[in-house]
Amino acid sequence: MTFRDYEAERKLFLRRVLVAFGLVVICFSILVINLYRLQVDEHRYYTTRSNENDIKMLPVAPTRGIIYDRNGIPLVRNVTWYDISVTPYKISDMDALLAQLRPIVDLTPEDIEQFRKALKSSSRYRPVVLKNALTDVEIARFSVNQFRFSGVTIDSYQDRQYPYGAELAHVLGYVSKINDSDLKALDKQGVAENYAADHNIGKQGIERYYESALHGKTGYQEVEVDNHGRIVRLLQDVPPVAGKDIHLTLDLRLQEYIESLLVGQRAAVLVEDPHDGSVLAMVSNPSYDPNPFVKGISAQDYNALLQDKNLPLINRVTQGLYPPASTVKPYMAMSALLDGVITPQTRFFGAPTWTLPGTQRHYRDWKKTGHGMLDVTRAIEESADTFFYQVAYMMGIDRIDTMLSQFGYGKPTGIDLNEEYTGLLPGRSWKARVHKKAWYQGDTISVGIGQGYWIATPIQMVKAMVALLNNGRVIPPHLLKDEESGNKVIPYREPGHETQIADATSPYWSLVRQAMFGMANAPNGTGYKFFHTAPYGIAAKSGTSQVFSLKENQTYNAKMIPTRLRDHVFYTAFAPYKNPQVAVALILENGGSDGVVAAPVMRKILDHLFAPEDSRPQPFAGPPAEANAGGRN
Repeated sequence: MTFRDYEAERKLFLRRVLVAFGLVVICFSILVINLYRLQVDEHRYYTTRSNENDIKMLPVAPTRGIIYDRNGIPLVRNVTWYDISVTPYKISDMDALLAQLRPIVDLTPEDIEQFRKALKSSSRYRPVVLKNALTDVEIARFSVNQFRFSGVTIDSYQDRQYPYGAELAHVLGYVSKINDSDLKALDKQGVAENYAADHNIGKQGIERYYESALHGKTGYQEVEVDNHGRIVRLLQDVPPVAGKDIHLTLDLRLQEYIESLLVGQRAAVLVEDPHDGSVLAMVSNPSYDPNPFVKGISAQDYNALLQDKNLPLINRVTQGLYPPASTVKPYMAMSALLDGVITPQTRFFGAPTWTLPGTQRHYRDWKKTGHGMLDVTRAIEESADTFFYQVAYMMGIDRIDTMLSQFGYGKPTGIDLNEEYTGLLPGRSWKARVHKKAWYQGDTISVGIGQGYWIATPIQMVKAMVALLNNGRVIPPHLLKDEESGNKVIPYREPGHETQIADATSPYWSLVRQAMFGMANAPNGTGYKFFHTAPYGIAAKSGTSQVFSLKENQTYNAKMIPTRLRDHVFYTAFAPYKNPQVAVALILENGGSDGVVAAPVMRKILDHLFAPEDSRPQPFAGPPAEANAGGRN
């Protein structure tokens, strides 16, 4: 080989080396660029894909416990529904997706609007419900087309259904969608994880008060999924623990019967067992249907309920605030007897009016002719205002405040519902704080007959009567009978809030109860014509709560004033007299309407409980004005 050939060969080799080196550099450059793109530019995308093809924990909602009445009748149902959900980060064009889904699952403009609102407040990595309660046809149409919609799924869930609707709404309440404030409260309580698979939570009534018992414990499935979210295999299954079934003390049939007596009325009735405070019936009328709240009531329908002048959303038993009127006279008498202000032999003259000593201020009795000489028994029987004006004057507001608060006025009763108002038992400190004024003796006189500043709820009236029946033992009312979990039944236990008023052996307890029996059975009693024929024995006390005050020489005539300005009428009663099984409070706002009056309604309720139908006397057909509690007392 010549030198020239060698040199040519060397140059060819160098060129090949350079070309090879260049190719290597180019390949490495391409590799580095791709590595940078994969590791940096598209890191989030591939991390998400990788995480998707991974182990997932899928929460499984527990079955909510059923609520029964005392006789085992279910008051609620759990119904299975299906919804369609969208996981936002998997969707590149949300508008196009909604347009494609609209004819398949019959999306309405309202569905889409609610979905877009939910999108703004939800994580893009969490499924957002597009439409609830799909029909069988909608489910079938989507199933056929599901392959076209990555990131869209159909899930089953259970919802509450309230078959008795408005009849039990104020007792049961309702469940509704978990909102942001609910999530914050759950997080604060440290139980948010237990609601990871839930749509709803108790919002009112028993559903809310016993939420922790009814809800149960969320389970989970540990699964492996691919990058499309499809489950590849099940690794572990921890089933949820169903919520506890609970039995209420409520008697559904009694509840329905009382409802039938109050159709079209603004009224409330509470029936309670005085032995243990268990509530047998709690009726507030008018009411509302809780079922629309479960799936989310429309703003228009909710505003209609809020603006309804008959206040259907208010539970009148626990939230209705009324001057308790003459229903407090037995407890005023009991307080005065226990404090030694009067004795059973104390007698006052019941004139048509009573004059505050040292003034010219006259306080009228409901009876224009007066009552004559009165002792405490006859004063209760005839509901004599003038007697109790004198008693209130002698006691003074401080002793009234101390004693009547022990009967439960001006404080929560302890009922297992969150929807309860405390009412108001007025006193010096309250008036100074609220009205910035001193307490006057004239204020005390009105309080003596349950008027003036005093306001109370029907459930407080029953609690006071139960204390009277138990010789001063104050028992909180309750709706829970027992909780059932599996084969284990946990009966209701008293919360330890019982108190004792004065001496349980005092003879005054039976004296006042006897006076209430006289009110219903003595010929001079204001309820004689309605109750004395009851074979089982009724003891009662009526009351008339003024909606507006009469002028000194003005006469009350219900027919001459607008319905909304007419007096509220109360009846409180217990029966049978010798062995009380129930304590009952009834209110008819504005005295009732369409001929419905308080005393006959009370009699029907008690007859329904204690008198065979064929032995009941014919109802009294007297004038309605007389039926409304015997006057403005």
